[in-house]
Amino acid sequence: MQKTTEQPTLAPEAPDGLAAAALQAEAWAGEPFLHPDEDPAVVLAPDTARRRALDDALAEIEGGAPEPSYEWKIRYALMLGLERVLSQSPPRLESGTELRRHQIDALAGMLTELIAATQVEPELNGNGAVVEDEAATDADDEDEGVHLEERAEELPLPLEHVGKDPGANRRYRFRHPTASGKTIAAAGFVEAARTLGVLILTHRRLLVSQFHRELKAEGYGARFEDAILRGASPQRPNPVTVQTYAWFARHWNDLNPAAYQLVIADEAHTALGEKTSNAIRSFSDPIYIGMTATEQLIAKQVSDVFPASIDELPLGDAARRGLIAPLRCLRVPPAAAISSVPIVGGDFEERALAAVLDHTALNQAAASLYRDRFENTPGIVYAAGVEHAYNLAKEFRAVGLRAEAVSGRTPPVQLAETLAAYERGEINVLINAMLLAEGWNSPRATVCMHLAPTASRRVYQQRIGRIMRMHPRKEAGVVIDFVPKGATHNERVVSLHSLLDADFYREGARVTPAPRRRVQRRARRKLSPAPWLVPVTPDVKRRLAVLDREWQRVDPRFLDDDEQLYWATIAGRSVRFDERVEFVKKFTEGKANRGALEQFLNACAAENPNRRLRLIALADRVSMNIDRASFDDLVTLVTQAPTWEKDRVQGVRTLLRALGESKVDAPEQILARWTWRLARSTRKVQDRRASAEFPEAKRLLGALANSRGHRHEENAAKLVNAALDQSREVGAALLASAEGYTPRANQLIDAARERLGSIQEVANALADNLPAPKASSGRSRRRRRKRKKKGQAQAQQAQAQAKAQDTPAPAAEA
Repeated sequence: MQKTTEQPTLAPEAPDGLAAAALQAEAWAGEPFLHPDEDPAVVLAPDTARRRALDDALAEIEGGAPEPSYEWKIRYALMLGLERVLSQSPPRLESGTELRRHQIDALAGMLTELIAATQVEPELNGNGAVVEDEAATDADDEDEGVHLEERAEELPLPLEHVGKDPGANRRYRFRHPTASGKTIAAAGFVEAARTLGVLILTHRRLLVSQFHRELKAEGYGARFEDAILRGASPQRPNPVTVQTYAWFARHWNDLNPAAYQLVIADEAHTALGEKTSNAIRSFSDPIYIGMTATEQLIAKQVSDVFPASIDELPLGDAARRGLIAPLRCLRVPPAAAISSVPIVGGDFEERALAAVLDHTALNQAAASLYRDRFENTPGIVYAAGVEHAYNLAKEFRAVGLRAEAVSGRTPPVQLAETLAAYERGEINVLINAMLLAEGWNSPRATVCMHLAPTASRRVYQQRIGRIMRMHPRKEAGVVIDFVPKGATHNERVVSLHSLLDADFYREGARVTPAPRRRVQRRARRKLSPAPWLVPVTPDVKRRLAVLDREWQRVDPRFLDDDEQLYWATIAGRSVRFDERVEFVKKFTEGKANRGALEQFLNACAAENPNRRLRLIALADRVSMNIDRASFDDLVTLVTQAPTWEKDRVQGVRTLLRALGESKVDAPEQILARWTWRLARSTRKVQDRRASAEFPEAKRLLGALANSRGHRHEENAAKLVNAALDQSREVGAALLASAEGYTPRANQLIDAARERLGSIQEVANALADNLPAPKASSGRSRRRRRKRKKKGQAQAQQAQAQAKAQDTPAPAAEA
């Protein structure tokens, strides 16, 4: 296309002259240069995009052009049309349909790019991006007039376009999720291009009919015309032609190059094959707008053919705005291993996948699962090939479901009748391999079952797009993934959580963000959220954040050993007393291993703020066999930690009982050291017990503590002899409080401790000297609170009376 030469400013500078020139150019071009309430001196100021359009229009009028040239239309007509559409409040189509915010954003983004292009036109030589491993579908495999099924052949893309790329600066793209209304956005561009010839390209003949139907409903049916070939002229002004990419790849050179100024590429990720992309680059004069629903990975490939992005609407944002139906997820552990199935062209090889999955038992299990969980809920099932689809349909019908399989073998008339029956509710389950993965729309479709897993993010996103359209009877779309419940995003199989990069899986819960304005729906949920969840992100920091935030609902059976220990530590610190019974079920039902249970009890005993819960955790921890290191930590905790200051006696009693019941695995010397260390930490209580049973205890202990030298050793001998003459409990209490200052005195005390009995007997005796924990009932707590409130009320009443007595009487009463 020849670049428009720079023209001198022809429009007069006076506001009245500008307005008159704008009206003259509007009658010639068919698009307004001024809109209501606009100041001509501002919007048509020199060097603005609209002023350049006006100057070039006046130059062509002065040159005798009866209508705008092809170059003028390419440069200015769509820009002026977009300004016209967006100047309305709200913007509407010919039929009166109001454009939604994200559709307006796409038009506004395109207008911004066109305005910039009229002021600065960089020389672009392509904007290719290095292609990653994901393959793209070459639309050239589309067979005109026959609905191909099977899996569309996916071919590797050229790494990067090399050399000149004519027209790259006029090829734009926008990304909106499936079911968010890309067709209406396309109709907005058709409305803005009312003075342009428009060519719409899509990848299947079925979608050609769909575009005709929807654009006709929006008021553009009068512009439809078959492809305008070289030597032919349009039968009507500004025609709209809809064709497939396959047709375009074969016939682009036969098209009349002056007939079309705008090309809209639907499902632009299917236009990346070598033949189609070459045809786009060869038919380079028009403006191109590529529409796609794919996420970041494939978008890098789309940017090679359509360099400029005009709008991005991620799936999460579309869900948050309420543009698409929310998505819930059910993960079913796979019954067949697909690790041996190779990945060819970005996805699992179809025949090998079918050989693994297409078995009667598996098909029957899938049919029973659908019937038991969803009954007659409308859904779509994806199979591993045509034969698998028909075998599945047979089993689905056998369990009482109204199911049909469709494929590329289905005659077009029969296919149309089947899809219509599905819309009428005569069929509830449609089973296919890839025929209905793109382009087919049914708002009532609610369940998407991936019986054939996929390794392609593009294929997966197109599949779930079939259930994302809004419907009054649909509370949310339900996606069934056949992957382990704890599978991370590193798995070869794409899942809903890996597609959306979700942090955790909660069965039945909404995976997409909740809409900002929650619309009350009459439809009941087909899948209710489970009370548990499991982290599925492979990022370690994010997994730990889930455990920190959601520890109460985490199901530990899906965590590895290290994560179970981390989770148990968080839970032990944070669990409340009234949650203890329900929480312990995670351990009693075998969801967590023994190491996690021990760590939970350790953390609970050490750091939980509830005193009763700490005591219960300590008792539970020592009720099972315990190793030397763990028990040593508990002894240090109970005897030294500030948190145990008020409960030290009860904690020591619990540990002594564990020693008395031989729960600790350690040598005798270590057991003896722990026993007397624990007894020493409760010396005051042991003293009281000894004094109560043996009146001489205080005198003997005092004499031992206040003597030195040989006198101290004599007092130690007297105390030892007295202790051995008393009962084991009293003797143990005396020896627990005894402290020698000389080696001889310590030898006498240690020997006496050994003569009292075995470690187990001594530990039990020392534990008997300590009081049992007081039973604290809810009634007693209520009584204490009641007495406290009553006391406070009485105190307030007394203060009020005292204040009244001290206040002088009013003058009138005096």
